[in-house]
Amino acid sequence: MKRLLVMCEGSNEKKVMDILLEHGCLTFSEDNLLGLSIFHARQIKNNAQVKLGLNMFPGEVEVLRIGDKQNEKLDIPKDYKTKITKVDKYCTKPELEMLLIIAEGKLKDYEKVKSKVSPKEYAKANIKLGKQAYDNSTQFYEDYFGDNVEVLVDAIKQYQKLRGKAHGKDELCLAELLRY
Repeated sequence: MKRLLVMCEGSNEKKVMDILLEHGCLTFSEDNLLGLSIFHARQIKNNAQVKLGLNMFPGEVEVLRIGDKQNEKLDIPKDYKTKITKVDKYCTKPELEMLLIIAEGKLKDYEKVKSKVSPKEYAKANIKLGKQAYDNSTQFYEDYFGDNVEVLVDAIKQYQKLRGKAHGKDELCLAELLRY
């Protein structure tokens, strides 16, 4: 049986994936995951937990990379070249904050300023949860989407419709990992 090695570029991407996994929204379950978890890792060689998982699992592994900066090629160490059979990139370009902008219904407003303001800057200035302003923390994503997974799923689906030229031909969307 193949396992999935899910590697997230940042801790916020990992939090979003953990929320989706916890609520059964993904096409795979925890049982399909190498080490039964999603990893915060950009490369295999620099992550002891990833290498441990690969060393402990005797079968083939497919890699799912999640992040907004997917131009960095995954360097597969020689020891794992036959074990890793496939690498797919799931992109959140331009930035993960786009999901918050979409969830808040502020996409049209952001479109007016996107040439001057990054999604992260826009989110910091315009997105709040109660009295808490967006602060690029993993806790904010947990608080915002943790009990509102439907909002997260809807934002991911809407983002897929908007992605257009932002993605390369070899880049997939998070929506393609959703179960429904």
